[in-house]
Amino acid sequence: MGRRWVFLIGLVGAVWLLGSGHGGQQPPVTAAQRCFCQVSGYLDDCTCDVETIDRFNNYRLFPRLQKLLESDYFRYYKVNLKRPCPFWNDISQCGRRDCAVRPCQSRYTGYKGPDAWKIWNVIYEENCFKPQTIKRPLSPLASGQGKSEENTFYSWLEGLCVEKRAFYRLISGLHASINVHLSARYLLQETWLEKKWGHNITEFQQRFDGILTEGEGPRRLKNLYFLYLIELRALSKVVPFFERPDFQLFTGNKVHDAEKKMLLLEILHEIKSFPLHFDENSFFAGDKKEANKLKEDFRLHFRNISRIMDCVGCFKCRLWGKLQIQGLGTALKILFSEKLIANMPESGPSYEFHLTRQEIVSLFNAFGRISTSVKELENFRNLLQNIH
Repeated sequence: MGRRWVFLIGLVGAVWLLGSGHGGQQPPVTAAQRCFCQVSGYLDDCTCDVETIDRFNNYRLFPRLQKLLESDYFRYYKVNLKRPCPFWNDISQCGRRDCAVRPCQSRYTGYKGPDAWKIWNVIYEENCFKPQTIKRPLSPLASGQGKSEENTFYSWLEGLCVEKRAFYRLISGLHASINVHLSARYLLQETWLEKKWGHNITEFQQRFDGILTEGEGPRRLKNLYFLYLIELRALSKVVPFFERPDFQLFTGNKVHDAEKKMLLLEILHEIKSFPLHFDENSFFAGDKKEANKLKEDFRLHFRNISRIMDCVGCFKCRLWGKLQIQGLGTALKILFSEKLIANMPESGPSYEFHLTRQEIVSLFNAFGRISTSVKELENFRNLLQNIH
C-alpha cells in the first residue's frame, strides 16, 4: 500500500512538472513574446494599461485620425531646413534621394548608423537631466557596459522627481516611435523598375527583442505608450480651444473646411471619452518657485533638441524630427495651461492662451505618428507570433 501511494504521488508530481514547465524542456518562446511579453498590464507612473490603449487607438481612433490628416490644412508646416548645425561641423549629408524633402511622400529614408546615433546620443546625454557619470544601457558610444551599469542607470532614473523621469521617458518614447516607423516602412528590395517597401521583422527585433536588447526593447515600447498617453491627454484638454466658432481649418474651401472641423471635433470628443487618461496633476505640484524653474528647464531642453535636429543629415528626417519635437512641446504647453484654457472667452481673440497654426499642425501630425506606431505594433505582434 505504501509503495502504491509513493508511485501515485510521484506520478502526480511528474504530471505537474510537465504541465507547469518546471520539468524537462521549457515550452518554446515566440519572437512576439520576447518583444511584447513585458509590454502589457499597467504602465509605470500611470493607471492605464496597454491593452486598453491598443483597443482605443487601433479600432476607434486611428482610421478617423488618418482621414483628418489628409486635409491640406495639416500638410503645411514651415521649417527652415538650411540652418547650420550649431554643435559640430562634420555633419555628413545623406546622399540618398529618399532623404530629400518632397511633398506627400513617406517612406524609410535609409538614414541610420553612426550619424543617427550621434544625434540621439547628444539628445540623451545633454538634455535629459543625466549626469555624465551615469551610462545609458546599450549606448554604442560607451563600451564595456554590464548589468551593474544598467542597474545604476535605472536606480538613478527611479530616484529622479516625476517630472524629470517623465521627460526621459518622453524622449525615449519618441525614439521608439521613430524606430517602429523605420521597421514598418523599410526598403526591402530595390530594382530599376520598382521599390518594395514593407515590415522588416529583423530590424524590429534588433531594436525591441527582449533578449537581443538585454531587456531594453520592452522598456522602449512602454515609453512609447507613455508618450501616447501624454499627447492623448493634451488633446483632451484643448477641446474648448477648437470648439470656439472663431477657429477654422482654413484652406480656402468653405465646405471642405467645415467638414474637416466637424471631423476634428468628433475625434477630440472621442479622445475626451477615453476612460483612463493620464493624471498630470502630480507634475509641478511642489514649491511654486522650483516648479517654474523646472518648467523653464523643460522649455529650454525642447528648444535645444529642436536645434540638434539641424545637425541631421537627412532633410526629411530633419523635417519630421522638428515637427515631432514641436508637437510634443505643444502638448506639454497645453497640459500646463489648464486654467488659461478654462478662462478663454467663448468668442473673439484669446490673449492668454493661443495656438498658432504651426503648433496645431505639429500637434496633430506628431500624435498621428505616435498613433501609427501603436497601430504598427499590432502588425508586428501578428508577424512575430509564429517565429521562434
